Amino acid sequence: MLGKNLIHKSITLFTAVAVWSAFSMIALAAPNDVMSEITVTGQVTVNGQSVVSNSTLTSGSTIVTGANSSAIINLGKNGRVEVLSDSSVTLKFTDNSIVGMLTAGKVRVSNAVGIGATVVTRNASVIADTAQANTFGVDIGCADEDRCAQTYVETTIGLVTLRSGTVDKQVAAGTDATQGNPAQTGCKPCLRPGSAAPVATAGLGAGLIAAILLAAGGAAVAAVLLNDNNTDNDTTIGGGAIIISANR
Repeated sequence: MLGKNLIHKSITLFTAVAVWSAFSMIALAAPNDVMSEITVTGQVTVNGQSVVSNSTLTSGSTIVTGANSSAIINLGKNGRVEVLSDSSVTLKFTDNSIVGMLTAGKVRVSNAVGIGATVVTRNASVIADTAQANTFGVDIGCADEDRCAQTYVETTIGLVTLRSGTVDKQVAAGTDATQGNPAQTGCKPCLRPGSAAPVATAGLGAGLIAAILLAAGGAAVAAVLLNDNNTDNDTTIGGGAIIISANR
């Protein structure tokens, strides 16, 4: 079993490195004037430097967002990348491709027809279908070590593939999937945005997840009401454009 896990992890790592290395070679051969515009909310840095909205950044830049902060990278007709709070992603792009290496937090990617879009994480690659326009989110949760690594994918529009080693999972619009097992002993519980406890959401769309959370909330209210009916105790509840270069 240990040998199989080691082989699987090795294949996953090799695949991620191969994708990133291949794209790096393509990016080096691409014109140097391939750029994008960034719009920021809150504290955002690019290559370690604080930036403001309407700054221009080059391929290969690393975008880091602070708490309650976000960034939107507009790639024109090719699409866009949204970097949510507490996230870090290195973004490379050419005339026909978008590749992000996500090392913390969550990104949401939209790509046009014919534009390749890939997000590489510690334990998987998320690859969009180039035959159609896609919008999808990738979240690596709160794993702090390799054995706890996870990749959560939710597709809003189109179709993406969640690839880990030699295993592919098709994630169509309205569905999601997870790679990894952060629930194992010693791994931190991971909370999804808007939830009060770890929620197993693999294979469920956003609408169904919302219904589950709503039902959970209703159950909690019912428990409070039942408690009130069975006790006499009173309870009180207190209440200028800037150009940022990746080579700097």
